Amino acid sequence: MITLQTLLIAEGGAEEFHAPSLADFFPPAIWFEGTVFEITRLQLIQFLATAVVLTVLLFAARRAVLVPGRLQSAIELLLDFVRVQIVESTFGAGKGKKYIGIVTTIFITVLAFNLTSIVPGINLPINSRIGVPLLLALWVMVAYWAAGIKKHGLWGYLKGNMFPPGVPVFVYPILAPIELLQILVIRPASLIIRLLANMVAGHIMLALTYLATHYFLTVSAGGMKAISGLTFAASLGMTLFEVFVAALQAYIFALLAAVYINMSLEEEH
Repeated sequence: MITLQTLLIAEGGAEEFHAPSLADFFPPAIWFEGTVFEITRLQLIQFLATAVVLTVLLFAARRAVLVPGRLQSAIELLLDFVRVQIVESTFGAGKGKKYIGIVTTIFITVLAFNLTSIVPGINLPINSRIGVPLLLALWVMVAYWAAGIKKHGLWGYLKGNMFPPGVPVFVYPILAPIELLQILVIRPASLIIRLLANMVAGHIMLALTYLATHYFLTVSAGGMKAISGLTFAASLGMTLFEVFVAALQAYIFALLAAVYINMSLEEEH
């Protein structure tokens, strides 16, 4: 970034280069501005992404055959990955069957909402705003609270978390509030902050490289145009890296959801 800024200043066009900022994540209203039904570009992207995901899944489910085609094979591969690598590896074989639905939904939702960052014409990850990560994290929190209370009862679940056995009694006044804070705030926050921060950073880096390419190619003069080749190569590299990060964050979010639910089911947690 320092090198890019130096080049822009040397070119004398730093004022014409509009670097990405947090304002990108707060687009103006498209429809119903100032009302409770206000729709922004980010919300429209969210609706479209949800519609695409549901359409693809429903289409594949209705066309499912014994010998799968490419689309069905890809979806089955994705579902098997979640079942084996996340659910069964966390709960054990056969033990987490009832939680496959929630974990799979979380994985596909996070992945799809992350990948909107690389879609031409959209170029904005839905998970770069706190709303969706917050909602998913609250869903996970409700799920592990419900699982723990169902198995241990409310007091049994709280006792197992706040007063773990083997700890000296005089430590409980300090430990209990921390443990309660963990299951109420820290676990959901760990899901939200990790996903949100990665998507915000990824968008800024992508936007920076593409905007720099546009600037050097169309605004700068002389030999400075050659730098657009370097920034374009960087933008392609960042795009591939963003795909990797999008998939990795979906995996981590779904894995932590499974881990938290499994922890609430253990006899000692």
